[in-house]
Amino acid sequence: MDLLKSVLGGLAAAAQGNAGQAQAPAAGGVDLAALAPVLMELLAGKGGGAGAAGGGLGGLVEQLTQGGLGDAVQSWIARGQNMPVSGNQLESALGSDVLGRLGGQVGMNGGQLGDVLAQALPGLIDRMTPDGQLPQGGAGQGPDLGALLGQLLR
Repeated sequence: MDLLKSVLGGLAAAAQGNAGQAQAPAAGGVDLAALAPVLMELLAGKGGGAGAAGGGLGGLVEQLTQGGLGDAVQSWIARGQNMPVSGNQLESALGSDVLGRLGGQVGMNGGQLGDVLAQALPGLIDRMTPDGQLPQGGAGQGPDLGALLGQLLR
């Protein structure tokens, strides 16, 4: 629950700080602020995929790794260049039903959401792992997810 409060607090601060300013669009001109609910669900382990049982960043990383994106995800965690992924690869790893459901929350189909997440997730996971490894312990042990999402939304 602290994780969700942290994310919501960061998103609220970002929204207040950017009120009246144009948001930076993601791929295809999609406003990243619109993706906040999807990103929160994925990071909270509520996406509903195979790795969701563990939840958090570790659960998402596990799900993407089991979905065949292990090398790419490790590049996002490690220091250095982030390997790209496609929307189709994310749709396969996370599940088309999951992306379809989450996409519906933000007015997209699963394929569109996969394409946008392919642009957003590498940078988000990279920022959540600044030391080149997954944070250990509870929500208070790693980077502030709310602040990271707030940065992403600027």
